[in-house]
Amino acid sequence: ISFGDFLNDCTPALMGEEVTYHPSYVYLARSLIKRGIVMEEGILFRPIGIIHTPFQEPAGMPIQPTGGKEIEGTVEIFPEFADGLLDMDGFSRIILIYHFHRSGPCRLHLIPFLDTCPHGVFATRAPNRPNPLGISIVSLIACKNTCLHISGVDMLDGTPLLDIKPYLPECDAFCSERTGWFPTRGSCFSTTLSDDRFSGKKED
Repeated sequence: ISFGDFLNDCTPALMGEEVTYHPSYVYLARSLIKRGIVMEEGILFRPIGIIHTPFQEPAGMPIQPTGGKEIEGTVEIFPEFADGLLDMDGFSRIILIYHFHRSGPCRLHLIPFLDTCPHGVFATRAPNRPNPLGISIVSLIACKNTCLHISGVDMLDGTPLLDIKPYLPECDAFCSERTGWFPTRGSCFSTTLSDDRFSGKKED
């Protein structure tokens, strides 16, 4: 097993779940992540919190935040990062950057939700990426202590949070841009629901 695979397999342990690895290996993984050590096989990120949502499985959840704008969730920030939330309550929207912790292996060509033809993974928002990172712009309802109350969730419950940035319309919103193969009907993003085609539980 590669070190990268080992760390991925240890993710449940880092989230408090049972694993088959000896506790000393889990301790090693936690220590390396805590120190942000850059290994030969890649960069290790340390989660800063956990995202809690109503979605336990990929099937039936929104494929974009616009499809879950009425659905609420919470973001639990780990205590050691609490000071980083200073002034967060002044924003109505925030950008969450997180790990697709239950996605399947990377596929460079795949068929996304909104089409029936294969596309390159970098031309899609599918989770089966070389670096399985997700980005969602959500509404910030309230910020209390280390808990952020949000709406517009389109991620699974227990998703590891890697970073938060404030959403700034002047910097982040661009209208009348080319959008490649994506449908021009805006409603498809809010009405299309996910299935389990990208889940790590199923064989390709």
